[in-house]
Amino acid sequence: MEQWGCVVCGYLYDPEEGDPENGISPKIEFEDLADNWICPDCGADKDHFEKIE
Repeated sequence: MEQWGCVVCGYLYDPEEGDPENGISPKIEFEDLADNWICPDCGADKDHFEKIE
């Protein structure tokens, strides 16, 4: 599972953990998040995330 980082604040979305505080269960890939999902730390939208190599 690929991790994605917010280029605005550095938040790391890890699909192994999900985003339980915002209703995202573990094992949800970044691409499968709703289009209106935002960074839980800074509020940036999905367009401000880059895949971590």
